[in-house]
Amino acid sequence: MPALSIAQCLRGPLLAQRRRRFWRQLMVSSLCLLLIYGPVNLAIARLIWPQPDGILVLGGQPHREAVAARLALLNPQLHVWSSSGLGPDMAYPIFDALGVDRDRITLDYQAVDTVTNFTTLVKTFQQQQVHHLYLVTSDYHMPRAQAIATIILGSHHIAFTPVPAPSLKPAESTLRICRDILRSWLWFTTGWSGANLRNV
Repeated sequence: MPALSIAQCLRGPLLAQRRRRFWRQLMVSSLCLLLIYGPVNLAIARLIWPQPDGILVLGGQPHREAVAARLALLNPQLHVWSSSGLGPDMAYPIFDALGVDRDRITLDYQAVDTVTNFTTLVKTFQQQQVHHLYLVTSDYHMPRAQAIATIILGSHHIAFTPVPAPSLKPAESTLRICRDILRSWLWFTTGWSGANLRNV
């Protein structure tokens, strides 16, 4: 009888420990799956759609639009999306100078930062069956843009090819890149981009 009482006493803590271990393993496994979801889908998309069928320029600086305009000139079949870039009075003349038809250009001003450059347009790309984008931004900004694109575009089976626009600015800090990686995962899991955290 005493032995039975000891077993009964131990059963509760052992079950609780097993439950905690189960939930801990489940959380770790879920996190691992989440971390590889974007990159794996990105790799698959690149295999299926190796050639870009659109151009996305993260606007805001004339040299980015200039690179996008040259890219559009070399690829006359591709549409260009400029996300929160220069105003129409400054953006269109850059494309006009190279003879790029304005009908091929969409100037979109929904984004407030780099993360929302992608979150505000990814559904549009899906609806228009865009599977592979030329991604144009400044060279110093490209590492952060690629990190975000891997998660947001990759998780939606959209590949990208980076086209950096040369600049004289130093590379962005690892802290900013890590912050926006976290924000991208936050958007993917909750639908909230954390845009109010961008100045933190």
